[in-house]
Amino acid sequence: MKKTVAQVDVEAKFVLMRADFNVPLNKQLQITDDSRIVMAMPTIKNILDRDGRLILCSHLGRPDGKPTPEYSLKPVADHLSKLLGQTVPLVTDYLSDTKPAAVTSLKKGHAVLLENLRYYPAEEIKGKDCKKDEAKKILKNQFARKLADLADVYVNDAFGTCHRDNASMVTVPLLMSGKPRVIGFLVEKELRFLGDALNNPKRPFVCILGGAKVSDKIGVIEALIPKCDTILIGGAMMYTFMLAKGESIGASLSEPDKIEEAKRIIQKAGNKLRLPMDSVCAKEIKEGVTTQACSGAIPAGLKGLDIGSRTVGAYGDVITTAKTIVWNGPMGVFETPPFDKGTKAVAEFVAKATDAGAISVVGGGDSAAAIKLSGLENRITHISTGGGASLEYLEGRPFEAVDILDNV
Repeated sequence: MKKTVAQVDVEAKFVLMRADFNVPLNKQLQITDDSRIVMAMPTIKNILDRDGRLILCSHLGRPDGKPTPEYSLKPVADHLSKLLGQTVPLVTDYLSDTKPAAVTSLKKGHAVLLENLRYYPAEEIKGKDCKKDEAKKILKNQFARKLADLADVYVNDAFGTCHRDNASMVTVPLLMSGKPRVIGFLVEKELRFLGDALNNPKRPFVCILGGAKVSDKIGVIEALIPKCDTILIGGAMMYTFMLAKGESIGASLSEPDKIEEAKRIIQKAGNKLRLPMDSVCAKEIKEGVTTQACSGAIPAGLKGLDIGSRTVGAYGDVITTAKTIVWNGPMGVFETPPFDKGTKAVAEFVAKATDAGAISVVGGGDSAAAIKLSGLENRITHISTGGGASLEYLEGRPFEAVDILDNV
């Protein structure tokens, strides 16, 4: 069990907290969804309430290793200032030869935010590349050392990045060996809910997997087969499974190079794997377009864009009787009506099961967004902040960024 921030003394200490403030911004650089910031607030407030000197850091978007105004964390600093009722300065000179004045002068119970970590290529240099290239290793270590030297305590509360070998996630805590290195409350919560769902589920245990590519989910499906009672498949990846069964899919999105893998999964999973019985089809993805219900084969020229009504009914029967539910990935092109019906229906079924006592864990940006669009977030046990991280955790991959932190 990992030690949490609540178990270390932070009074007057400089605390470097890796957060996940990778929030969506509109063209006016305004935050359109502050969920990731809000979910980090319990850890932030805990440190500040105990008179810690908090140094927040995060990435935002993909600025390709150079300062890019549209990926600045300034909107996040401004939003944090409002939420905390104190000015949270944005620090841009944290790689200078001397520690930035905004950090050294930081008062107890106050916070600063470092500018986007991905403004620097060293943040994303992989460990495997360091083994091949000594210059990259030196660059990554120099960058991480600047961050490590700022603080007395390291806190990882960025679950959405826990699967990544980034300097701020792995190299910094490694360089801070001997100092407290702990997880925040968000990471603790993510690991608890996902861990309990996988390792100690109440049964029936149902996993719902959607999204575009079966290649993204093969490892997850294989890992879940021995643990789940039922795996429900939706999204465009269902059409690769249809090809594997020899069924026509018209112009639907698929991965023909994954057909053999899909066949193997179908055989391995047996009755545990449930595939859609019908689809909502159209010639194009367009709001208000004429649709056609297709059972089994899809005619040429049509694309399958959502699960059909028969599938919705059958999946609903399985979901509403479940005691543990893990959902990752939408059932169709839910951003464009009328292809949002399947995903919304599944969201309602998951909420209904949760109301009846089931444990529900929703992971992945799209499925989490669907829950929020349906106004059901308060009827779900846990909505994960990590898309790729949730998938890799479900697959059983180790997280070095968590493994290297202090145990209780």
